[in-house]
Amino acid sequence: MKVVSMAATGSTGVLQLQEVADVRPGPGQIVVDVSAAGVNFMDIGTRRGTIAMSLPLVPGVEGAGRVAAVGEGVTELEIGQRVAWVFAWGSYASKVVMPATSAVPVPDDIDDNLAASLMMQGLTASHFATDFYPVQEGDVALVHAAAGGLGQILSQVIKLRGGTVIGRVSSRAKVAAARAAGSDHVIVDAQGDFSAEVLELTDGQGVTVVYDGSGPSTFNGSLASLRRSGTLCWYGPVLGGPGGLDIMGLPRSVKIGYAVFSDHIPTPELLRERTQRLFDWVREGKLVIAPATEFPLSAAALAHEAMESRATTGKLLLIP
Repeated sequence: MKVVSMAATGSTGVLQLQEVADVRPGPGQIVVDVSAAGVNFMDIGTRRGTIAMSLPLVPGVEGAGRVAAVGEGVTELEIGQRVAWVFAWGSYASKVVMPATSAVPVPDDIDDNLAASLMMQGLTASHFATDFYPVQEGDVALVHAAAGGLGQILSQVIKLRGGTVIGRVSSRAKVAAARAAGSDHVIVDAQGDFSAEVLELTDGQGVTVVYDGSGPSTFNGSLASLRRSGTLCWYGPVLGGPGGLDIMGLPRSVKIGYAVFSDHIPTPELLRERTQRLFDWVREGKLVIAPATEFPLSAAALAHEAMESRATTGKLLLIP
């Protein structure tokens, strides 16, 4: 089997395609032939060493494919069944072994690329807008990176729940993608200078909630964009945090929290339930997933470079 392995942290050059022995399932595990593996910012954090992991390792935690083998005690899945997963390490590979509880069955009318595009970002968006801060009718949300894979799904979920979306993008080339995903207003800004425009769009009131995974450069602007008692949903460890906070210095009774999507799916039952809701939204036409940008497994380094450039929109997938 083929894997993308890294024996050190650093630049994209540490990602190397290798041929290794096939994996085998242990008790409670399955082996999956990978059809598509998702590329996520956490993979970049793993490669850079921001997310500490033992080396060597095969990065990647998300994908879709077909069950090739089942271990002792696995009864809920069978060989040949199509599945998708999130947080199964080693997904940059032609085969991956994982706990059976990490996989969810994929309906026949959801293809592998769509399923792989939906798991991490779809569940994250679901957590942000239905759990961490449950968007209500009439809420106004500021979504950073609104043309990205997560931003596009998050914008649609906010619209499903009756909210208004102000999307922020880094270049004019991304405006159309943000609008297609539901942004009612789009702010073009690459420097973190957006709060004045947000306040103008909200008649000086500010937004109900900000979803910010853009790193320290946007933190103060996000804070300034909130209305009284507004909520700042901070996420994404790769770009770092905002530094120390004086809680008594926070303005306008705002609320700040760090959202981790695994808190949305702490059990296998919730993983399957909430993934099924995403599949239902797609099936009903309520959630539209833009076609992914595909790279061969051997081009994992190029996929990382594309993501780091911020020039892409939508999901990036590796195809073994």
